[in-house]
Amino acid sequence: MAGPDYTKSIKACAAHYGDEAQAVETYMLEGQARAFSLGNRGPIRFNDDGSLPPDIVKAYSKYGFYVFENVIDAREMADIHADMEEVRSRFPTEPGSPVDRHGRPALGVDCKGVGLMWSAPLSDPMGGTSVANGRHQVKLKDLQAAEGAPAKAPFILVGSLQFSDAALRLYGHPQLLRVAAEVNGEDFTPFNEVLFIKDAGLGAAVSWHQDGDTHWNNPDFDENIHGFNFMAQVYGSTPVNGVWVVPGTHKMGKMDITAMVAESGSERLKDAVPIVCEAGDVVICNRQLVHGSFANAGFEPRLTINFGFHRRSSVFNVEGAGIHSPVAVYDDDIIKERSRVIGLAIDARKRQYPDEQPYRYRPFEASGETYVWDAAAKAGLRDYNMLDLSI
Repeated sequence: MAGPDYTKSIKACAAHYGDEAQAVETYMLEGQARAFSLGNRGPIRFNDDGSLPPDIVKAYSKYGFYVFENVIDAREMADIHADMEEVRSRFPTEPGSPVDRHGRPALGVDCKGVGLMWSAPLSDPMGGTSVANGRHQVKLKDLQAAEGAPAKAPFILVGSLQFSDAALRLYGHPQLLRVAAEVNGEDFTPFNEVLFIKDAGLGAAVSWHQDGDTHWNNPDFDENIHGFNFMAQVYGSTPVNGVWVVPGTHKMGKMDITAMVAESGSERLKDAVPIVCEAGDVVICNRQLVHGSFANAGFEPRLTINFGFHRRSSVFNVEGAGIHSPVAVYDDDIIKERSRVIGLAIDARKRQYPDEQPYRYRPFEASGETYVWDAAAKAGLRDYNMLDLSI
């Protein structure tokens, strides 16, 4: 299976690379073919005892990612689309603006933490910089946006659950939380939540990197110690706008990406594959994988609802990396406070989808805690991401 036909979009993107156009086109087409040959995609399935089937577990362990297909049904997808339009209508008119396009106070204007991040169109704003402890070791090529493009385009919305009720409800999806428990144990903890925005002709690149920072030299290091992200696709993901990964690198420790680029002869890492999927698919992606994305010079937009989870043992009494939140030692109180969003998401989802069996989060059952989603709870989410468990 070669996957959907994105040839026109790939050609349009490749044209931005000048003399390298043919090499880029070939790279993307061959990468997509390799991606669909891996056999790491299909619906979420569970055994009778609630465990993940061995074929899913083995594929995720081997490659570091798995595409769960058709997770989000049509009703929920319509809800998400409407909510995302509303959220975007509340964006500041430009970086630093206190108002949205309707003159209302802009989304996040009253927050202490980072909200909406912007980037120059088709640029790589983080590559080769000290951002995120310098983990983006190389800079990807900046491409030329079309005449009339804005000076800055929306890039990442941080702390997204305080802004999007639909994203919060998706966060409480019972099957996804069951997967989290299978991978990280029933006492799994949150990581952080963002929206990645890659508008057609504008979306910025994200240079090759590994997300983990804290545990590379941990004597108990293994392939899952830095957790994972779910990446829920609102519109779909293509070789042009999507994330590319180098399968298997999540098991290889801290990688010298500069050397990988040199060995590949260009920023197009050899053996990398794109995560190609449809709207409604949700990808589980190991944070230790070498991954990145090129500037979206194609025709299709990408908007991804990202949310991740850790093992409790990976964050308990651990000093934070200081990338997604202020540095702190994650004691019981911090973990408990940050985990309340799980309870709020479960209740918010139960109210929207009452016929669905809600997920039962074991730490809450053990402590007898209950959470109710209402106006006060929503207001209480402001700046919740200042306690992101960043490792």
